Amino acid sequence: MSASLAPECNDVKERYDTCFLKWYSEKYLRNTAATDECEPLFGQYKTCLTKKALKERGIDQMLEDAKADNKENDAEYMKPSAR
Repeated sequence: MSASLAPECNDVKERYDTCFLKWYSEKYLRNTAATDECEPLFGQYKTCLTKKALKERGIDQMLEDAKADNKENDAEYMKPSAR
C-alpha cells in the first residue's frame, strides 16, 4: 500500500487501506455488504489529511473552490434520471 500524502497520517491510512481491501474483496464483490464498515476509518484519515497536508499545501481551498464552481453541473448531472 502506498504512503499517505501526509506522513503523520500513514498509520490511519494503513488501517483504512487494510479494512477497505478486506471489505471490498470479502463483502462488496460478493454482494453481501450492507454498509461500508470502513467509513469511520476513512473519516479519521480524511480529517488527518484535511488538518495537515491539504491545508498546508492550500489544496483544501482549491477543493472548496472547485466544488463551488461546479454546483450547477453537480445539480444537473446528479439528479435522478427519468426512465
